[in-house]
Amino acid sequence: MVMRWWMVLTMAIACALPGSAQEKDTFTPMPLDSGFGPMKLVAPSIPVDQIIQQFAAKEAEYQQALDHYTYRRTASVETIDDDTNKVDGQWYEVDDVIFSPNGARLDKVVYAPPNSLTRIIMMPSDLQDIEHNYQFVLTPENLSQYDVKYVGRQQIDQVDCYVFDVTPKTIDKKNRRFLGRVWVDAQELLIVVTDGRMVPDDTKRGGSDLHPPFITWRQQIDGHYWFPVYTKGEGILHFAGGNGYMDQDVHIRETVKYADYKRFGSTTTIIYNGQDITQNGQQPNGQSKPKQAPQP
Repeated sequence: MVMRWWMVLTMAIACALPGSAQEKDTFTPMPLDSGFGPMKLVAPSIPVDQIIQQFAAKEAEYQQALDHYTYRRTASVETIDDDTNKVDGQWYEVDDVIFSPNGARLDKVVYAPPNSLTRIIMMPSDLQDIEHNYQFVLTPENLSQYDVKYVGRQQIDQVDCYVFDVTPKTIDKKNRRFLGRVWVDAQELLIVVTDGRMVPDDTKRGGSDLHPPFITWRQQIDGHYWFPVYTKGEGILHFAGGNGYMDQDVHIRETVKYADYKRFGSTTTIIYNGQDITQNGQQPNGQSKPKQAPQP
């Protein structure tokens, strides 16, 4: 987002939420809900490098599968007046992520009321986050771009997880990358929660393009894949003034909901754990996963 500098603003906020845009190169996890248990600083039962390689390989399978599902995405971006704790502006859009008759991926707008945001402007980077980056995947193709560090084990509801910090090896203004933490199902070696932000922000005075940190929960779909179901982003973003304007802080809250996942009928082969599951949607070898997904 960028600030609408032509508006006369009087809001002055003395403190920032965890993960505000004032943090340039570090990551502070967003507050987690009560479903997250204590962090256990214990070594994993298998080598860390092996865990990383296995969940990255499954991320590639997940990405390939998600690219062949349709779903509905409901996204909201709000500004909050912290004096009244009320929403004073909103961008809202409901899209069906579908395929054209020739199989091309497209977003069909279902509902988009007038944009009432007055203190910030939605930028292409904001739409890129909503449409793609909040569904961050860590595949063998982009793994070399990151340092992945084992943190410990943590329970999320009924799911026992390995926890990893993910840090870009380089900060490149032309290629925003994920900085944060992922939770990996210790049994299936699949990412189930992602918590972080995309870096870098553009912090130049008088033209800042800033974004809040976010957390994305996944849930098991069709008995195979853990697809995103809910994203929440929130932070007080510090816009540096310029051209005679004072610095301003704006409280931003974003939510994205993903629903109605349906496999698109095509001749594409979908691989899960090395097996072709394109046909009947059944778990390979009749297996099932008797777990409850993490709840946002």
